[in-house]
Amino acid sequence: QVQLVESGGGSVQAGGSLRLSCLGSGYTWRSYCMGWFRQAPGKEREGVATIDRIGRTSYADFVKGRFTISQDNGKNSFYLQMNSLKPEDTAMYYCAAARCSEVVGDPAWRRAYWGQGTQVTVSS
Repeated sequence: QVQLVESGGGSVQAGGSLRLSCLGSGYTWRSYCMGWFRQAPGKEREGVATIDRIGRTSYADFVKGRFTISQDNGKNSFYLQMNSLKPEDTAMYYCAAARCSEVVGDPAWRRAYWGQGTQVTVSS
């Protein structure tokens, strides 16, 4: 059974940094892609960053240059380093894992496994 557990959310002032972590279990890292998504109140969930099994990354335009996704397969974990945070980054952040073949062409990752979410609040 795939399980994902996020940690590292919190409250920070604009310009600050946070590092989110996602600890995974129950799947083989080599065949999975990992990602971070977020959902603000009243808005749909949106993709933030993804990383594939060989470390290729992609980012939403609104976080490019500020956020970095990384993975540590030895620890079954992946991370989202968030710098230069803005109030508009306030949202519930979710980590997700999926077989790469099952999320190709699907920006919503509908066939992914999801963590429970961690709140990030950025004040101005």
